[in-house]
Amino acid sequence: MLSTLAVAVAGGLELTIGEPPTRLHPVAWFGRLVGAVDREWDHPLAVGGLAAALLPFGVAVVVGGAVALAATREPLAAVALAGLALFLTTSLRSLLSTARGVIADTDTDLPAARDGLLALAGRDASALSAGEVRSAAVESASENLADGLVASLAAFVGGGLVATGVGLPALPVAAGAAAWVKAVNTMDSMLGYRSKRIGTPAARLDDAVMWLPARLSALLLALACGSPRSVARARSWLDGVPSPNSGWPMGTAAAAMDVRLEKPGVYVLNPTGHLPDVATAKRSVTRVGVAGVLAYVLAGLGVVVWF
Repeated sequence: MLSTLAVAVAGGLELTIGEPPTRLHPVAWFGRLVGAVDREWDHPLAVGGLAAALLPFGVAVVVGGAVALAATREPLAAVALAGLALFLTTSLRSLLSTARGVIADTDTDLPAARDGLLALAGRDASALSAGEVRSAAVESASENLADGLVASLAAFVGGGLVATGVGLPALPVAAGAAAWVKAVNTMDSMLGYRSKRIGTPAARLDDAVMWLPARLSALLLALACGSPRSVARARSWLDGVPSPNSGWPMGTAAAAMDVRLEKPGVYVLNPTGHLPDVATAKRSVTRVGVAGVLAYVLAGLGVVVWF
């Protein structure tokens, strides 16, 4: 099962390496390309729509084409390249490590914890209490389970299934699909702000792309926490979350761990609970890690049905 091996390669690299240095990371290179688009335009929506359509597609073609070319020479080379591509579109170990570091600092050095939170959440942390910083760390870990892992794994499996159904080689399409999703997500993270009209098309595309991964992530978190009813409990708290997707894994974490997760002035998840203490916050992040492992296992099983 060469495709299952590709998922194993990605998981192994995640376990042993975590994440390449920024200067060597293709996602950072793509970010510089997106940054060149991030300026004033006479017709920002048109330019933004064109960029959202072409840039991720171009990335998918390059990645899928490289895997297809490798497959003509040596199947195992294609597997290794597809696994590497999948690895580069995911992030779990570094996410968990950063979240744990921020949580630990809330108990000993709150200013350092506030500074460290910037690597996880794009919010002003200067006035946050220790509990609110821990809440933000748990929220970000839960949300990024979907953005940084499940979305790419789901695209890899789904792309391969579609390719098999229409008679195309599964592995190149799967790798290209994972790269496409990561590119869409990167564009949204850089441009998807209300103040940037050029980012509106990318933000709307990301909303559509992340619909399923966010809900899959919520289910995985519920399984990892041993709390199958937490997804249903979370539904009643999601109206205040601006994103149509991020509230699902965050709300599920709040319900499963029975804690209040709060972005001051924006939303409150599980309002009758208490902000997480250090032990609960660390346990929550560990559960995100368990959910991530489940995602890899399910992706490995999922590609088996290609054949």
